Amino acid sequence: MVGAARELHLSHDYGGLLALDPTAQVGAPRRDALHLDDAVFTLKLTPNLGHALGVYGVARELAAITGAPLKTPDCSPVAATTDAVLPVRIDPAASDLCGRFSGRVVRGVDPKAATPAWMVERLARCGQRSVAPLVDISNYVMFEYGRPTHIFDLDTIEGGLVVRWAVPGETLELLNGSTVTLEGDVGVIADHARVESLAGIMGGERTAVVDTTKNIYIEAAFWWPEAVAGRARRYRFSTDAAHRFERGVDPQTTVEHIERVTALVVEICGTVDTRIGPIDDHVDGLAKPAPVRLRVARAAKVIGIDVSQADCERVMTRLGFEWTSGQGWIDVVPPSYRFDLRLEEDLIEEVIRLVGYDTLPPGPPLGRFAAQVPSETVRPLARLRHAMADLGWQETISYSFVDERHERDLAGNADPVRVINPIVSTQGVMRSSLIGSLIDVLRVNLARRQPRVKVFELGKVYRKDASVAAADTAVAGLAQPLMLGGLWFGAARPLQWSAAEKPVDFYDVKGDLERLLDGLGARFEAVSHPALHPGRSAAISIAGRSIGVVGELHPQWRQRYELPASPVVFEIEAEAWRVRELPVYAALPRQQAVTRDVAVVVGPSVRHDGLIAAAMSAGDGAVREATVFDIYEPGTPVTGMAAGERSVSIRLALRDDTTSLTDERIERVVADVLAALAARTGARLRAQ
Repeated sequence: MVGAARELHLSHDYGGLLALDPTAQVGAPRRDALHLDDAVFTLKLTPNLGHALGVYGVARELAAITGAPLKTPDCSPVAATTDAVLPVRIDPAASDLCGRFSGRVVRGVDPKAATPAWMVERLARCGQRSVAPLVDISNYVMFEYGRPTHIFDLDTIEGGLVVRWAVPGETLELLNGSTVTLEGDVGVIADHARVESLAGIMGGERTAVVDTTKNIYIEAAFWWPEAVAGRARRYRFSTDAAHRFERGVDPQTTVEHIERVTALVVEICGTVDTRIGPIDDHVDGLAKPAPVRLRVARAAKVIGIDVSQADCERVMTRLGFEWTSGQGWIDVVPPSYRFDLRLEEDLIEEVIRLVGYDTLPPGPPLGRFAAQVPSETVRPLARLRHAMADLGWQETISYSFVDERHERDLAGNADPVRVINPIVSTQGVMRSSLIGSLIDVLRVNLARRQPRVKVFELGKVYRKDASVAAADTAVAGLAQPLMLGGLWFGAARPLQWSAAEKPVDFYDVKGDLERLLDGLGARFEAVSHPALHPGRSAAISIAGRSIGVVGELHPQWRQRYELPASPVVFEIEAEAWRVRELPVYAALPRQQAVTRDVAVVVGPSVRHDGLIAAAMSAGDGAVREATVFDIYEPGTPVTGMAAGERSVSIRLALRDDTTSLTDERIERVVADVLAALAARTGARLRAQ
C-alpha cells in the first residue's frame, strides 16, 4: 500500500504520495530510508533561558555541562557582487525599540526552488512544516541559532525602511491574514508609504515573498525585550519570533546570521543572475553589559557547600564568560546572549548549576528563627474563613475577570479596569465588586438543582483610584482592597420537622453579620445601591466609616439573571474585620439594675438606632441598656396619633455601680431619657 507523509505520521502536510529519495534501496528499512532513527527532545524553558531557544544555544549549554568541545557552524562572509543597498533609518525616538538593524539586498533568486529534504526533515523535527524555500531558510536559521530573521520582497518596498513606533490608528495586514489596528507602544518597520511589519513579531502580507519574487531584502535586528513583550498577546496570537525577542536575542550576531541566511539562499535559491549586496549595519544605543561581581564566600553561604575560588573560576571558563578575579571575588561581564545575568545571585545559580545539584547536602536547610508574637489586635484572615464556616457559610473561589454587564448592572461601574487579552469575551474586565461573581455561583448551583445556597468569597476587587501611588504591592491609580462577600438563597434553615420552612430574608443575613462583627460597633443604615432592593438594603459602618453593604438583590436583576427568587447578598471590607480593640475586663456589678418601660410616639422617619442612641446618651451614665420590645402601628387613626405615626416601647436598664438608685433619681433619669428622645428624634410620651 502506498501512502502520504501525513498518513505515516511523518508530517502535517498532505501533498500526495510520499516520494522517496531516488537513491533509496528496495528492501531497506524504512527508518534508514526516511532518516527516522532520531531522538527528539522537547525542552520546556523558563523565561530566563532565552539563550537556549536554538540548537546552537542548547549545544553551548551541553558543552559547558559536559566539557565536550563546542562545534560552531560556519558563518563565513558571502562576498558582495553588487553595491545595491536599501536605505534604512532608525527613528531617534525609537532608541528604546531597536538597538541594531542589519540588512542585505539579494537580487535574482529563484523562489520556486525545492527545499532540500534534509532541511525539510530538520524543520519537521522542530515542529515546523515546510512552506517555501525562502521562508524555510529563515525558519531554519531561527531554530539553528535562536535568531529570528525576516525576508522581504524587495520590489514591494517603496523608498526605504524606517524603524519607529507606530502611529495610533495605523493598520497592518499580517502574514496570518488578520488585520490589526496599532497603538503607539507597538514597534513597526515601515517604508515611505505604509507600515510593512510588526517589529519582532510578524511580517506584513504585502511584502511577503511569493512565487514571483525575484529580489529580496534579508533583515536581522535586535529588538529590546521590553519593547516586544506582551505585544503579540495583545492581538491574540503568538509567534516564534516574539517568543524569542521577549526573552532576549544576541545583539552582536546579526551580521553573522545574515551571512548564514545568505549562504543558504545562494545554495538553495541561487541562479546565474544572483547578485549579493553588502551588509548594511545600523547600531543604536548598544552598550557592553556592566560587570557583575561574585563573592566566593557569599556563593558558599547561599549554596550551602564549600566552593572555592578555583571552582567558581572554572565554571565561568566553561560557560565562556569574560571574567577577571581578585582575592575572594570574580568580576564577570555577561555575554551579549545572556540577558538573565544581572545580579550576584544569577552568577551563584550558574555556579551550583555546573558544580551539580547532586552535590548539595541531603539534610534540611538550617537557619536561625526568632518567634514573632502576633498582635492580638489584628486577626488572621484564616480565622475569618473559619468564622464564616462556623456560621454555616461555604467558601467559593471565582475568577477576578467578570462580564462587563456585571460591573454595569451590579456595581454601577461604567469605567472598569479592562483586561488587554481576556480569556473569553465574557471575562473582559476586572471586578470591582464580588456580587457579580456570587450571582454566577448561584446560577451554576441552580442549574444543578441546588435549592439552598449559602456561599461566601474572600477576594480582591479592582477599582480605578487616582490617589493610589505605586508601591511594591500596589499599582499606581488602582485600588485593590480585599473584600468579603456572601450570598444566601433559598430557605433560612435546612429542612426539618420542628419548624416550617421560611425563605431567607434581610434580617437573617444581618444577624450573621452582627455575629461576625460582634464587638466592632457595626451600624446598619438604609442606603441606595445599584444591585440591591431600594427598601431592603443597608450600609454597614464602623466608627462612622462605611465598610460595606447588605441587602436583597434588586427585582430588576433577579429577572434579568433569571433567578427564581431574590437572594440576599452582602459585601464588606475584610480589613475592617481584622483590626479590633482588645477587650477591657470589668468587675461584676455590685448593684442591681432597675428596669423601666417607656412608650413614645414617633414619626415614620425615626429609626431604631436613632432612638437607642438618644436613650443611651441621657441619664448621666445611669442608662446601661435600652431595648425596643414592642412597636404598635395602628391600621386606622387613633386618638393621640397622627397618620403614619407609631408607638415604640423601650425598656431601660438603669444602674449605678457606686450606690443604689433612689426613686427620685430613677424618675429623674427617665425624665432625662424622654427629654433626649424628644430633642433628638421628636418623640413624645404616649398618652395612657
